[in-house]
Amino acid sequence: MGFSHLKEKVDQAEKALEANERVVASDWRVFKQSWRDAWTPGRIIVAGLASGYVFGRIEPVSKSKASSIVNMLTAVGGLFASGTAKGAAIDAKNAANRVEQNVPAGAGEFPAQVAPVADDALKAETHEKLRKAGLI
Repeated sequence: MGFSHLKEKVDQAEKALEANERVVASDWRVFKQSWRDAWTPGRIIVAGLASGYVFGRIEPVSKSKASSIVNMLTAVGGLFASGTAKGAAIDAKNAANRVEQNVPAGAGEFPAQVAPVADDALKAETHEKLRKAGLI
């Protein structure tokens, strides 16, 4: 075999490798997308319950059960909070869409005779409301 023949074989092997790399990259993207699509909320909950059961069975009995109950309540609270936050975000988006449809053009500008509220006054009022509510 001559040098030119060996060079052609190397070029051919490089092209085959590059083609295989593109196929693998494409397959990997499809796999990642199908993996994400497969994790529906129901499957996530089932996986969490199953892993919680397994780790609960593995945990030594001598550990305090109070801390595990608190951890469980914290996890369940986070689950409900995420669902509530998603619902609130959807409600806010729908409200913004309704406002955009019902507000005439130029309505967002202040008239000449009305001055916008000072930022300091708004902060003081909000702080006072929070103090009266016992939050600060």
